[in-house]
Amino acid sequence: MGTDSKIEWTDATVNFWWGCTKVGPGCDHCYAEGLSKRYGWATWGPHGERKRTSPTNWRKPIAWDKAAAKAGVRYRVFCASLADWLDNQVPDQWRDDLADLIDETPHLDWLLLTKRIQNFGKHAPWHDDAIPQNVWLGISCGSQDEFDRDYRKLAKLGARIRFVSYEPALAPLNFVGGISPRPNWIICGGESGHHARTMDPEWARDLRDACGLHGISFFMKQMTKKAEIPPDLLVRQLPTPESRP
Repeated sequence: MGTDSKIEWTDATVNFWWGCTKVGPGCDHCYAEGLSKRYGWATWGPHGERKRTSPTNWRKPIAWDKAAAKAGVRYRVFCASLADWLDNQVPDQWRDDLADLIDETPHLDWLLLTKRIQNFGKHAPWHDDAIPQNVWLGISCGSQDEFDRDYRKLAKLGARIRFVSYEPALAPLNFVGGISPRPNWIICGGESGHHARTMDPEWARDLRDACGLHGISFFMKQMTKKAEIPPDLLVRQLPTPESRP
């Protein structure tokens, strides 16, 4: 595929613009902000400048799509690791350009993850009942409160796959009872870096068990500070539309 994503749950990672604003506790130790400050990619915050990446970078998924079609497989593409696709400061034209690219790449599954799902109606390039079949919509949350606030908004959207990135995990997440429709996929991960806050392994075990009980795919990404994953937690499932809860 010609990619080298370091994120375990995707085949490729692409950023069409850089920059973001911290919106919650999970953002406190944002690695993307640190990288941006180090390399001068973009300025952070509500008044920071978002920088669009090069046309060459925008064309990469076209090559990935051709490779997927030739191989008879689908590739997962995460957009974006150094930004939020529903960020208020991003021009809507950039999102329209992203939508056009998604239409041009039917052999790619686009994983669009956000901490701002409330912005979908205002800024997304699709109506909530016309989301392309190759778009997976996800929310990022680190606690039950964030999940309760945001998942009900995601659940109303007509995405083929709905997923939750529970990372960095900062508090227990015990959510699955009574929720409909349930997410297709939960990614669980502890925080990394020098100032990482501790994820209790039992939070991950309880979540793994709940996902198994309710037919939700579970993916254990990493432990706190990328410690070795205990054998019983090394579960890395992927969702399928047919297994939609």
